[in-house]
Amino acid sequence: MSHLVLISHGTFCEHLKQSTEMIMGPQETIHTVALLPEEGPAEFQTKLQAVLDNLDDYVVLCDLAGGTPSNVAAKMLMTGASFELYSGMNMPMVISFINGEMIGSKANLVADAREGITFINDLLAAVDDDEDE
Repeated sequence: MSHLVLISHGTFCEHLKQSTEMIMGPQETIHTVALLPEEGPAEFQTKLQAVLDNLDDYVVLCDLAGGTPSNVAAKMLMTGASFELYSGMNMPMVISFINGEMIGSKANLVADAREGITFINDLLAAVDDDEDE
């Protein structure tokens, strides 16, 4: 079974895991690494490497492309590490990953993340228009 590693500025990754667990139950294969305000890239890399050293097969989701967590992970890829790295993590991506693991298929995390973005006002307007007809 693959592991999922969530990395972010601050504790966003920890709270995303907790929120996902409210829906999907406890997730032993999801790990978090938070970049804290007092840390720089070197400290973050040390923390991330400590988590990754204990995993064989994993995917990494980060909060923001171009930020320190993403840049540190990308540098690891450029120096020989082998894992999938996605930015823009959100709950639909995490749930998609979990569901894919449960049924034994690879999730399309980018497509699922995009599909999770909805302007609810438009949906409500469409429902209202349908009721008027």
